[in-house]
Amino acid sequence: MCKWQKKTRIAPLHKERRLSMIKADNNPKGANTMSEITYSRQGDYLIPDLTLPTEPELPLGRYALMHRDYLEKHKRVTYLNLLTSGRLNGHLHEVEQTALQRLELLTKQLSAEQGVTEELKEKAPMQWVGLMNNIRSQAEEVILTELIYK
Repeated sequence: MCKWQKKTRIAPLHKERRLSMIKADNNPKGANTMSEITYSRQGDYLIPDLTLPTEPELPLGRYALMHRDYLEKHKRVTYLNLLTSGRLNGHLHEVEQTALQRLELLTKQLSAEQGVTEELKEKAPMQWVGLMNNIRSQAEEVILTELIYK
């Protein structure tokens, strides 16, 4: 051992399971906190036994997945709060349903406003398809701006 090195002692980890208490006396937001965390030994490390709350399996569509990716990348705190409270799937399902309803409503409104009718569909189907694609793109742009990426 060199003369510059100091002797250090590292305390050995306990071999049995340990309990640690978490207390939040002054919690301004009234959030639920865990009262205790258990640890399990894996090699030389104590790993906390944490699990996420179970959420119901809900069908998630295109808009829900886009919103989840946006939350995960740009609104990390909101994403983690929803995930750890067990409300993420419910929130995403609600966003999906709202987006689909809004898409249908906007498509109807824009088609009536621009004069795209069933008569046009019968007379000039290719023109009708082009106009409907434009209307759907406009409605989807509004949905993405207002609901998905907000």
